[in-house]
Amino acid sequence: MVIKDLKKIRIAFLSTIYHTSFPLMFNNTVEKSLNIKTEWELHGTGPSIIKKFLHGELEIGYIGLPPTIIGIDKRANIKCIAGGHVEGTIMVAFDHYKSLKEVNNRIIDFFNQFKNKSIGVPKRGSIHDVMLRDCIKKAGLRDKIKIKNYDITDFILSDMENYIVDAAVGTPALPVFLNQYLKTKIVIPTKIWWPYNPSYGIVVSDFLIENYPEVVESFIELHKDACTSLRKNPRGIAKIVEKEVEFINLDFILNTYRISPKYCAALPPEYINSTMEFVSVLQKLGYIERKLKESEIFDLSFIEKVHPENHHYENGIAT
Repeated sequence: MVIKDLKKIRIAFLSTIYHTSFPLMFNNTVEKSLNIKTEWELHGTGPSIIKKFLHGELEIGYIGLPPTIIGIDKRANIKCIAGGHVEGTIMVAFDHYKSLKEVNNRIIDFFNQFKNKSIGVPKRGSIHDVMLRDCIKKAGLRDKIKIKNYDITDFILSDMENYIVDAAVGTPALPVFLNQYLKTKIVIPTKIWWPYNPSYGIVVSDFLIENYPEVVESFIELHKDACTSLRKNPRGIAKIVEKEVEFINLDFILNTYRISPKYCAALPPEYINSTMEFVSVLQKLGYIERKLKESEIFDLSFIEKVHPENHHYENGIAT
């Protein structure tokens, strides 16, 4: 494919190792398939990606839907055009704390354990931050628990080692990472926190949609293929990541994949409905000023063409 006039594509990605950004980037898949220069930018959190979109400095981003919604409310000209993963938020604490299940799923009793304590979570406005604040508000403990936000989540480990925070909320890599160094356990697993919460999707600029729809469609096809590979050949994808990313090994990557193995490019009703529930929560928490419509967040025209079949979020991954 030859794309006229478009000199390059700027793609923002996170360090989350189950995103398709890793195989696409390390294999130069986008450049080879679209015959266009690709610049990949690593970001610490979703809100930092939104800043780049607001300044018109990105074409594509791998990002959770809550920061996307916040960005659109701030007039970022972007749309979510594909899914990627659901249920990617997990809470970990020192092992002397009780899990939500151990207190019979009573949210007030669970969070009462953390009165006058601190919980670490990625940057304010990230999906993990929003979900944590929503739970604490529902428990009536908004002023009783300190939430410590991090621009770089790697610092959570050192703060837990020094007992600055007693628990942390983040991606499925978090428990795998912390268990290597500390006596911690999962206290709220991904699957019971918020069904189908949109942990990440593919977000693109309106400029790209309007002027280069063929690029958008082709990128989704590559993304869909990578999602399929992750489900059917997780070890093969993990080996690509292991080869290119320092300080993590194959077992770490595969263990992370297995914690919440819900990978697909589709945007089914469950994904969209969960996202729209976040709109109400974000407004109540003061993150956005108005209640956005579905059409302001999503453009389904591409994914309906590329992925007309049923979604695969419940298919798991090969063993």
